[in-house]
Amino acid sequence: MGDVEQIQQEATAPDGFSRRSFIKGVIATGASVSASSYVFRDGAVVRAQAPGSVERLVTLTVNGQQRRVDVLPQETLATTLRYKLGLTGTKIGCDRSECGACTVLVEGVPHYSCSMLTHQVRGRTVQTIEGLEAADGTLHPVQQAVVEEQGFQCAFCMPGFVMNMVALVAANPTATRAEAAQYLSGNLCRCADYNKILNVAERAAELSRRS
Repeated sequence: MGDVEQIQQEATAPDGFSRRSFIKGVIATGASVSASSYVFRDGAVVRAQAPGSVERLVTLTVNGQQRRVDVLPQETLATTLRYKLGLTGTKIGCDRSECGACTVLVEGVPHYSCSMLTHQVRGRTVQTIEGLEAADGTLHPVQQAVVEEQGFQCAFCMPGFVMNMVALVAANPTATRAEAAQYLSGNLCRCADYNKILNVAERAAELSRRS
């Protein structure tokens, strides 16, 4: 057996343990620790919070719904969305505010969710790609443009681009190709399929003007 094969065997746990399951385990442990700070007093549950500490059980407004979730003080919004709320459409790429794959809208403004603490969005509305489709199944103009133009290859970067385009067409439905390129410059495509992506942006602007 070569050294490479030995390293590969050591890196793969026999029970199929994955990075995602590890992260979920860490989060579950944090939730258990947080729960231990609740005490019973006179038959009621009382929060025993130390002075100056951050309230961990918070209510977030995501895609028009209020979600109650346990959040670590240093937890990013991307982590909460993916591993606490199951909204895995938000992708974590670089995890350092460089690729834009994790872009979501906070009060209608694009933000890198990998570099924004969840506690920062308390009392503010958050929208992810899962919240774009209308209740009757109608696609958002940007989503429809993606379908029509087939603008992505591997599509890992697509959710971030889509959310940024949603903000673009809302702010400037007459955006030119050059304006779209500048607006979307904070999003990177590892497949370098920018020409098709800009086709999507132009088509999205056209469809939004019709709606």
